[in-house]
Amino acid sequence: MQSGGDHNRVVFECDDGRRFSFVEFWSLAGRIASVLSQQGMQRGDRVAVQVEKSVEALALFWACVRGGFVFLPLNTAYTPSEVEYFVGDATPRILISSPGAAVQLGHLDVECLTLDDRGGGSLSAMAGIAGEMDDAPTNWDDLAAILYTSGTTGRSKGAMLSHGNLASNALALIECWGMTSRDVLIHALPVYHTHGLFVATNTLLLAGGRMIFQRKFDARAVMAALPQATLLMGVPTFYTRLLQQADLTKAATQHMRLFISGSAPLLAETHRTFRERTGHAILERYGMTETSMNTSNPLLGERRPGTVGQALPHVEVRVVDAQTRTTMANEMDGMIEVKGPNLFKGYWNNSAKTAEDMTWDGWFITGDLGRFSNDGYLTISGRAKDLVITGGFNVYPKEIEERIDGLAGVLESAVIGLPHPDFGEAVTAVLTMKSNTAFDEATALAELRQSLAVYKLPKRLIVVEELPRNAMGKVQKALLRQTYQKLYLPV
Repeated sequence: MQSGGDHNRVVFECDDGRRFSFVEFWSLAGRIASVLSQQGMQRGDRVAVQVEKSVEALALFWACVRGGFVFLPLNTAYTPSEVEYFVGDATPRILISSPGAAVQLGHLDVECLTLDDRGGGSLSAMAGIAGEMDDAPTNWDDLAAILYTSGTTGRSKGAMLSHGNLASNALALIECWGMTSRDVLIHALPVYHTHGLFVATNTLLLAGGRMIFQRKFDARAVMAALPQATLLMGVPTFYTRLLQQADLTKAATQHMRLFISGSAPLLAETHRTFRERTGHAILERYGMTETSMNTSNPLLGERRPGTVGQALPHVEVRVVDAQTRTTMANEMDGMIEVKGPNLFKGYWNNSAKTAEDMTWDGWFITGDLGRFSNDGYLTISGRAKDLVITGGFNVYPKEIEERIDGLAGVLESAVIGLPHPDFGEAVTAVLTMKSNTAFDEATALAELRQSLAVYKLPKRLIVVEELPRNAMGKVQKALLRQTYQKLYLPV
């Protein structure tokens, strides 16, 4: 599977002192596959996994690849009742959880094995005495994984990803980002999500590279690893926290080749400040659970702040009018649609939602709004469900957020629409401030009035300590709307 490098050299350097060569990792995956098979798993069966980050957790995914099983990773923050929903929906044959969580999940009608963050547990004990399983024959179109979406509206949906979806996307990213066996990645992402599980891992393994494997993000640990690394893949929070480190300098990052950001929008100010401090322009890309990665800023060429670049090789991206499906002119906002070998097989047990999100000619309707520049760079305007319609006018939150973020002292903002008796929805901004910065709402609104049409002007600017985020750092606007939903309504 590894396309470059010496298979006996160390691939994983863990923060607990453990080291794994590729041969050791591949053997571990084969022995775990054998355990799953001995427990009754057959090709196409699902294995649900809610465990802390470890090399064994990654080997578990590759065990499923080798055995023809379907990997179902679950966020470690999910409660037992949420896990019960996923088990009921996906009907896995086996559930693998941390030893502590296993006690709370014992009532579920599924066989349970355990795995902890240091490789201990019943699964590892059984794998320790198992022989390697012969690889099952698999096809490009066979199901490899089911990843559940965040479920901000209604129940989470299981996106079905094939072997071909994952392989094609990894190969496209290796090409775009110039990855080779000489690369060393600081892996500080969780491994229950597309970013850390597939983007950060499949690419390095296929390129024959190496990983400094950290169980969680810690700014000091990342700083210490920079002199030995060439790549960092992270969410915007990684970069804002690194910027808080006084020793983040050009000298500290001189060994690095590339910093990549995704999973949530990167503020243009963060991009500019990071470049000033380090000399490195962060490369931002765009993807989602159903498609893996779609676009990327270029490795060679301008990495434009506030944009997510151009389509990956063999991936098509278009912006259309949401009603007529006609292609929008450059610099005009519309619905982003995607087509290519990265496109998922549909939603598990939900053919109606699959049909709703697909066009008759095979394009996936992402639900994201955006626009292309005249030279082909894609900018994400926001989610369609986040579009604010006030007094009959469409307001795109990102435009307003960029204006607010430019105000003195503002750290970050989130623009939402709230029910309003006169306008239908009222444009409202919730924002955080830089430390020791005073804020006057009237003064800020007066400044915004100079550059925004009246209908785009927020009715209120609400300052909070921090914006609510999900596990991957995305601001949870649905939660903000819920919190402030009665702000303008008559008492």
